[in-house]
Amino acid sequence: MAAVGEDDAAWERAISAATKATSAPKTLALDGIVKSSTGRLPSAALLERVAASLEELSVAGARLSSLEGLPRLPALRRLSLPDNRLSGAAALAAVAEACGATLRHLDLGNNRFADVQELAPLAGVGVESLDLYQCPVTKVKGYREEVFALIPSLKHLDGADAEGNERLETDDDEDDEEDDEEGEEGEEGEGVEGEEEDEEDDGEEGEEEDGEDGEGDDEEVGDEEAEDEDGEAEDDELDADAEDKENIESKAGSSLPNKRKRDSEDDANGDK
Repeated sequence: MAAVGEDDAAWERAISAATKATSAPKTLALDGIVKSSTGRLPSAALLERVAASLEELSVAGARLSSLEGLPRLPALRRLSLPDNRLSGAAALAAVAEACGATLRHLDLGNNRFADVQELAPLAGVGVESLDLYQCPVTKVKGYREEVFALIPSLKHLDGADAEGNERLETDDDEDDEEDDEEGEEGEEGEGVEGEEEDEEDDGEEGEEEDGEDGEGDDEEVGDEEAEDEDGEAEDDELDADAEDKENIESKAGSSLPNKRKRDSEDDANGDK
């Protein structure tokens, strides 16, 4: 028990020093800081303080022989445990339970895995890159073919794909970029939807304003047409008055000779 207490005190100091800049670190590196006298990880309570935010955890060269007590790591994508004393399916079962849903890169180099079947707990995990370099299992005949067959999601084993093509550094960069893009898609989608809604609102307001402007123009055109019709009506009235006047004058002019003729006849009768 004393050894466990001493280990936990050392782990706590290491974790506090590594995370003093932030309470929600994405990366935690404890490589070679603590040489466990019990072969175990820090207690679950210590790791649970930062477990929710961790995306990368590295505990290399800590003399680990067990992963018992590994807490849930819901965001972890990269786990590095090289240069330890790990072996057996139980250790990998703990990994699968703790972060199997998100884990993509697992480094178990220079540990004590000796049989392909020890890797069976990884069969249902979505791990894409697995390193077992310097483990005894790498000397098993047909090792690479068996591991690729056992883990369907696997793309690279010990730095090479199933055809033996070496993994390039850009492959890791692309994987990280894809992970970042997946995380950003939701936020961008919400932003795009908001922008589209704003554009639709602006478009509708613009159409309403255009409609109002169009109605105003129609009213102005209608007023101008009404004024033109009133003007034409006045011109018609003036023309009609002129025609009436001409008719009256014409009638008056034609009656004057008849009157003069009657007056002349009356004068002639008077002389007789």
